[in-house]
Parts: sequence; structure tokens; C-alpha cells
Amino acid sequence: MTDTSTSPRSTGSGRRPQAGPPLLAPVVAFAVTTVAYTIVNRETPHPDASGAAVLHYAQTHETAAEVGALLMLASAVPLALGAAVLYRRLRALGITAPGSAITLVGGVLGSVALALSSIFGWAGGRLAADAPPALARALADLSFLSGGPLYAATFALLIAGISVTGLLAGLLPRGVTWTGLPLAAIGMVSLLTLVASGFGFLLPIVRFGGLVWLVFVAALLPKTRHRTRHQNA
Repeated sequence: MTDTSTSPRSTGSGRRPQAGPPLLAPVVAFAVTTVAYTIVNRETPHPDASGAAVLHYAQTHETAAEVGALLMLASAVPLALGAAVLYRRLRALGITAPGSAITLVGGVLGSVALALSSIFGWAGGRLAADAPPALARALADLSFLSGGPLYAATFALLIAGISVTGLLAGLLPRGVTWTGLPLAAIGMVSLLTLVASGFGFLLPIVRFGGLVWLVFVAALLPKTRHRTRHQNA
């Protein structure tokens, strides 16, 4: 992707663009709710479990399923907010390249993926005792696909947008940007989980590795630039 990154431009009123609210707050909230969800739903049946096993889990862990769905839905909100703040921060730093928009789109789509996963998970946790196992398996699959491969791929867009922009515009330490690039690639490759379950091990790498990476980005991304530069991002 090619475009020009410049120093912050003055607005019509002569003021510098606003960088937006603190970035670390929504990112930390996203991290906390994600970890909490993982702890609550640690016993969720694997994607290869039978429909009967999924239905049995739903009947015996209804509270855990509902709390887990709540936490996942709660995590979607700060992710969307964080993506908006990231976009505004990059624009305030003078980034006019597609990377800022890709960051926003990836974060919003990732938030939607988490919301969908929470909805399917909540519905699956409320199945009646006489529900068909096939329905339990179908809802579990929809929850996994939206919260797993779909989330990983869309979150990879956010990572790629920040990494490429941060690298070419010199906004972040090179170690952070170079770590983000393989994480983004792994997120895209994890889509192969749809056709080969052996790629499923990539999903937690993106979820938790990307989560730690995003915390570093939130802490290190500057609010202002002190010199004019022309970069590709």
C-alpha cells in the first residue's frame, strides 16, 4: 500500500488535529474482558466435539455460557472504541495513507465478529433439554467460526494497518512493527481452519499474541510528531 504520511496539519481554525481520548484505556478494557472470557469458558467443548457433548455442556454449564457470552460481547465494545481512537490518533499524526482506514475497518469488523460469536454462544447455552444435538452443534460452530477464524482475520487487518503505517512512518519501535507483521500473516493463514482443523493452533496465537502486541502499541504510539516526514504507509 502506498500513500503519503505527513506531519499534523492545521485545521481551518489554526488548531492542530485532536489525537482523541487516551488509547490505553479501551485497549486494557479489551484485554481484561478477553482474559476473563477465556477463564470462564475454559471448559467449552472443542470444535470437533459431538453435538451430544455440546448439548450436555449447555445443560450443565448454562451460567458459564451466559457469563462468557456477556464477557465476549463486552470485549467487542472497547475493541471498536480502540479502533476508532487508533484511527483518530493516526490521522492526527498526519497519516493520510490507507493504513489508518484499514486499522479502523479491521477493528470494527473484529468487534462485529466477537458480537456475533457471543450471540451464538448465548443462544447455544440456553437450549432446552429436548433440543436436537445437531442444533447445539450448529450454534457452537457458528460461535466458533465468528469468534475464531473470522475474528482472527479481521483483527489481522487492524494489526497490519498499524504495523505497516508504524514502520514506514516511524511511529513505533521497529521491534513492535516487525512483530506485528507476522501476527497479521498468521491471522490470515488461520482462515485455513475452515478446511483443515490442524490450523486451529494459530487462533490463540493471534488472539493472545495480538492482544499483548496491541497493549504495547497503545502504550508506545505517540500523540504528536515533532518533524515533517514524507513516508509511504
